[in-house]
Amino acid sequence: MGKRLFTSESVTEGHPDKLCDCISDAVLDEMLGNDPYSRVACECAATTGLVLVMGEVTTECYVDIPNLVRNVVNEIGYNKPEYGFDANTLAVITAINGQSPDIALGVDHALEQKNGEAGDNLGTGAGDQGMMFGFACDETDNYMPLPIDLAHELTKKLTAVRKSGEIAYLRPDGKSQVTIEYDGDRPVRVDTVVISAQHDDVDMAMLRRDVEEKVIRPIVPKELIDEKTKIYVNPTGRFVIGGPTGDSGLTGRKIIVDTYGGYARHGGGCFSGKDPTKVDRSAAYMARYAAKNVVAAGLAKKCEIQLAYAIGVARPVSICVDTFGTGVLREEDIERAVLDTFDFRPAAIIAQLDLRRPIYRQTAAYGHFGRMELDLPWERLDRVDALKKAVR
Repeated sequence: MGKRLFTSESVTEGHPDKLCDCISDAVLDEMLGNDPYSRVACECAATTGLVLVMGEVTTECYVDIPNLVRNVVNEIGYNKPEYGFDANTLAVITAINGQSPDIALGVDHALEQKNGEAGDNLGTGAGDQGMMFGFACDETDNYMPLPIDLAHELTKKLTAVRKSGEIAYLRPDGKSQVTIEYDGDRPVRVDTVVISAQHDDVDMAMLRRDVEEKVIRPIVPKELIDEKTKIYVNPTGRFVIGGPTGDSGLTGRKIIVDTYGGYARHGGGCFSGKDPTKVDRSAAYMARYAAKNVVAAGLAKKCEIQLAYAIGVARPVSICVDTFGTGVLREEDIERAVLDTFDFRPAAIIAQLDLRRPIYRQTAAYGHFGRMELDLPWERLDRVDALKKAVR
């Protein structure tokens, strides 16, 4: 394959789109925490001085959404008038309706159940049609591609030094971008690092020095940096105006940041604000769970699993396993082992991963996968032995 470059990006929780993801998942968590069977499809838009929360919800609980929004915005760090977006003064508009009863017909009772089929996990149909992908590879300890893994670590560090006061003049908005040089399938060096950090009106030379010394150098492995590595910090020269004041934000607009940084395919559906009956979210988590265990079991160095569903039907209409030529067995044998080990029907996914819990706000920024600092059920490696047994 020869040498090639691959780039992925991440954004901080203060990025306008990510702020909206955080709000949507905060609403979801609040509802699931009070009513685990809540049906939630919550989206958010943000601009200067304004947050709009909208969507379709069916729940037995009450949520004070304006107060919840202001708490999230304050936690992220937008709490000063000079930022142009301030938790203390922003307006919150809500436009929440009930879930469509036509959609509920298919979710409450799957087609298989209506047709008289017997068996467990047939009572919940997929909340929509669509395809979802899960991916894993052996490039990193958390089975993620190196470009997105480093990009997330950089944005997490950028937020950490801001909140701790180590770089006190930083503001909440920020982005990272990492370009990795590969020799074949093996990452060999970091070619380029880009950091854009929102800031107070400060000396740019100081900012660039602080970000390189306190953010980039502690995160990027020194053995991957050489004399040809390019580092760009705030290449425009100024980033004072940011967050929803600089760009409007919208839930679900950072789906590549949320997943694998473009290294794997994506079905197009976002995660944030959706309860686990929405297979856009739950099936993508399950596909990651299966792919990660396949790689950890030594069945392949890379594994991508596609699932596809019809609305109101429990069983996936298709499952595809692709190991990109890295599998130690025939692809169909690995696929058979996956089907013997994992149940991809929505009710089974919800039960296996225990998804009717308020666990989603913590995933809304810095990626839904590879988060070893969180105890996320789809990141566990508890099916390795079962997969090995299934291929014997």
